[in-house]
Amino acid sequence: MKNNKLVKYLRWGLLALFVVLVSYAAYLHQVLGGTKAPSIHALCPFGGLESLYQIFTTGSFIAKIFAGTMTLFVITLVVAILFRRSFCGLICPFGAIQEFFAKLGQKIFKRKWIMPTTIDKPLRYLKYVVLVVTVIYAWKTAGLWMAPYDPWATYAHLPEGLESVWSESAVGLIILVITVLGSLIYDRFFCKYLCPMGALYGIVGKISPFKVVRNESICIDCGICTKGCPMNIDVQHSFKVTTAECMNCQTCVLNCPKAGALDHQMGNKIIKPLPIIALVMVVFFGSIFTSQAAGLYQLTPTPLKAGESLNYDEVKGYMSIKEAAESTKTDLKVFYVKFKIPENVPAETKMKEISEIAEGYDFDQAKESMLTP
Repeated sequence: MKNNKLVKYLRWGLLALFVVLVSYAAYLHQVLGGTKAPSIHALCPFGGLESLYQIFTTGSFIAKIFAGTMTLFVITLVVAILFRRSFCGLICPFGAIQEFFAKLGQKIFKRKWIMPTTIDKPLRYLKYVVLVVTVIYAWKTAGLWMAPYDPWATYAHLPEGLESVWSESAVGLIILVITVLGSLIYDRFFCKYLCPMGALYGIVGKISPFKVVRNESICIDCGICTKGCPMNIDVQHSFKVTTAECMNCQTCVLNCPKAGALDHQMGNKIIKPLPIIALVMVVFFGSIFTSQAAGLYQLTPTPLKAGESLNYDEVKGYMSIKEAAESTKTDLKVFYVKFKIPENVPAETKMKEISEIAEGYDFDQAKESMLTP
């Protein structure tokens, strides 16, 4: 049991590390810009799914999505095929944030709340609806149409300040707050009811040989496994846990007080929690490092080569006015005129921050005017 406790702390430590690393990457994107640090969209495997249609039809990616995002998407699918929703339970930083808030909520309220079955069961299907809708509209619009409503993207933009986030992603901020507050009461709130990637991994994971098995002859029916499950799966009364809701968080096996009553099984082989965590990490990060070595893991734009230039509609908000003018090979004064930038705005100002100096300035509208005949 002591070893189980150490493995639980190891898992929480890994989840905390991933939250810190991705949060820092998101901060760097805001500070350094998209040419030097990837956007949260590029770091999220869902961007790969959103790009699939455009890749097959035009051979290109939608905005803010690169080859590395597609590689990440494929790697997480491989993980789901082998170990079900292990990405959700062992790696996903947004899931980790929810889990940590759930632990905090249980400390505050001195109990674990369970959503009534009559409400919980139909709500579980909502994430599949979200998956279908977001994919259809991503493919239809060939863009990240969901970004203003995405709580994870909103979280990544918090370094810009609440006022900026509210103006760009008010709905996303509301959903983020609901997710955090919801997780204080109901563990893994977004994972259960709204996450499109969780829905996809759950579907793909149904073909996985990996599962949790219960030995009825050893089980003492204490119910600790069911009580501790963040996804509220009835492990206690299951012979095999093969539901799409299981995210391989290890909680039920690690909390079980009777050795051998609960185990992870892959095919006919029993595998202990620590080797499972190690295998998932090796498959996930090993694939990423291999992809990097092969030159397939690109998460930022390819630097412009000598003689190349950007079109005006390709100017990014993280670029300074001067950088944007140079990238489009436009004289700085002419660039000010074309983008209708007031003369009092310094050339070092980022395009997305011009409105902070020139009230009423709309960068996106200025870009769209470039496309108007």
